[in-house]
Amino acid sequence: MAEPVAGLTSRSAGAVQTTTALSRLAERLAARWWAFAEAERESLPLWLPVAFAAGIAAWFLLPFADDRLALAVALAGFGLAGLALRLTPVAAMLLLALAGMGAAELRSRSVAHPVLAARTVASFSGTIEAAEVRAAREQLRLVIRPDSGAGLFPEAESQALVRVTLRGRAAEDAALQPGARLRLRAMLSPPAGAAVPGGYDFARNAWFAGIGATGLALGAPAVLQPAPPPSGLLGWLAASRAALTRRIQAAVPGEAGAVTAVFVTGDRGAVPLDTADTIRDSGLAHLLSISGLHIAVVVGSTILIVRRLLALFPFLALRLPVKTIAFSLAAVTGLGYTVLAGAEVPTIRSILATLIVLIGIMAGRQAFSLRLLAAAAFLILAVRPEVLLGPSFQLSFAAVTAIVALYESPFGRRLNAKGEDDAFWAGPVRFVAALIATGLVAEVALSAIGLFHFNQSGLYGVIANLFAIPLSSFGIIPMLMLALLVDALGLGTWGYAVAAWLVEWLILIANTAAGLPGAVVRLPSMPMPAFACIIAGGLWLALWRTRVRWWGAAPIALGLAVALAAPTPDLLVSADGRHAALRLADGHLAFLRPRASGFLREMWGNAVASDEGDAAASLAFAEMPGMACTPDACLSQITRGGHSWRLLATLSRDHIPRARFEPACVAADIIISDRRLPRWCSPRWLKLDRAALERSGALTIHLATGRIVESNPRLGDHPWRPRAAPRRRFRAGG
Repeated sequence: MAEPVAGLTSRSAGAVQTTTALSRLAERLAARWWAFAEAERESLPLWLPVAFAAGIAAWFLLPFADDRLALAVALAGFGLAGLALRLTPVAAMLLLALAGMGAAELRSRSVAHPVLAARTVASFSGTIEAAEVRAAREQLRLVIRPDSGAGLFPEAESQALVRVTLRGRAAEDAALQPGARLRLRAMLSPPAGAAVPGGYDFARNAWFAGIGATGLALGAPAVLQPAPPPSGLLGWLAASRAALTRRIQAAVPGEAGAVTAVFVTGDRGAVPLDTADTIRDSGLAHLLSISGLHIAVVVGSTILIVRRLLALFPFLALRLPVKTIAFSLAAVTGLGYTVLAGAEVPTIRSILATLIVLIGIMAGRQAFSLRLLAAAAFLILAVRPEVLLGPSFQLSFAAVTAIVALYESPFGRRLNAKGEDDAFWAGPVRFVAALIATGLVAEVALSAIGLFHFNQSGLYGVIANLFAIPLSSFGIIPMLMLALLVDALGLGTWGYAVAAWLVEWLILIANTAAGLPGAVVRLPSMPMPAFACIIAGGLWLALWRTRVRWWGAAPIALGLAVALAAPTPDLLVSADGRHAALRLADGHLAFLRPRASGFLREMWGNAVASDEGDAAASLAFAEMPGMACTPDACLSQITRGGHSWRLLATLSRDHIPRARFEPACVAADIIISDRRLPRWCSPRWLKLDRAALERSGALTIHLATGRIVESNPRLGDHPWRPRAAPRRRFRAGG
């Protein structure tokens, strides 16, 4: 009996020792947590908008409603449990993520509208809501609100907007202005989804813009009622903006005048396509989007001018709150510039952030702190959660967050430190070093986002911005402000001319940077997990202040490794089956139909890290060696990794006798067609006809591994899809 008692006592003692060890471990972990929390007290609130943004991202990325509901329930449960256990930081993060999901759901429901079910040719009448002149493309893009009873959408109680593009002489009709009523005939389609899986989804953007159909006008529209004279403040501002754009372009014709107008009104329609591509490739594309830099220069210049003018009058300077007056006038000027520039999303975001900074400074808070930036991001996402997925929001906040984090770090504080015994050359050297460090940090922060959204990034953007930003900040924008002030007196022409001369130097910088060897780095489509790792690592680096921040390098390295190792697709197929492209050995694409749209060519070229913008230089299926094409179909043998596939793609909708078509179907491994093929047409592997592609959407195929990536399963049942995608995986064969 003694031995069992002794064994029981021994086990009890061991259990007590284990419990004590676990208790000590828990105490040490808790002590380390509280020490870390104390050291990062200022940084903890910065993660609250990150949690809110994570909830928004989850709502958009989870494809089906039951997935989103399950995550929402889990966030609510764990968040309430965290509150009960007094884990306040964790609970706040979870509940804010839940709030982000709710904000996205509410926003999507608030803009709900019908979407055209299928492609159709329709005649309808309506009122022009907006008109965008795209002079560089010789197009006019109209957003039209159809008349009630037009019959375009099945829901009679609600009408969506229709976006129609006019070409040729029809685009030159001066009567097509906002407010005019017209009747036209157009080829209409539902807003197009992603051209490649995970790519730019126009259908999602159209949903939040209230657009239910897009198309091309067939012939010139008939104007039923001309546009009324501008009424109200918004109408007057829109007319004034259009008139100012025309005045600048008339004063300074050519590409310099078109780019000059962008700095004032934000109208990029007249910028030549080659010039826009050059500016993008040089890393200066942010200058053609009125955002943080432009608003900062306008607001900062206003503050400087007002304070200096008031300082000239001691009687006023000693009796009036000069700082408050200057900041208030700067805020009004910034708001006016925002409206003049079209009040686009990047401009609105920038002015909101600027207003928060101005209010913070007037309240005695530190300017340009990460907390103010976090507040601006939270406010924008609460109102417009859909902007989180767009490159504009990501680029703007990534750059500003990186720059502010740089100057809040010890290294950044040393760059700004001024010693009493500094030599005369220390100030200029410190300024140049700060400029280079700022450009380098911003470029690094932007490169991953550029590679994810556009599959390319400018290699020499730091060098180009080193010259372009001072030229814009101290030359172009101030000169344009002066020109606008004297334009009322009829003296603005010379100011626009001087600004355009400076713009020519800006274009020269862009041409030089874009023309250097290896100026553009291209990367195939980056997987979403890789991008998420890079963003998470970047936020970890930027938001923490202690040495733990360097842990963020690990997910960044992992994301880059996954992005670089991502395979490039071999075959790309559009959602309607009309277009397909095969990646060649040199990395370029051969297109089934050489007259594919420029948008599709660009999207597919980006997906395989190839420049396919020049349609004349691209290869067609019929020109490929080993490809046999007739007016009805193309047949080819494709070899990848030692394996061969027989590809059959139809070109026409003419009837092909079964006696000729069935043997080709049976012998093919892959069939691509824009029509519904009969059951007896059954290939050995993939049958990509209209019925299959309606379920899958646009897709890419990796021949070496047999991997197929589809678009529609990623969208699930989100409301911008005309019909819900079922839960399925693509099945090969007939």
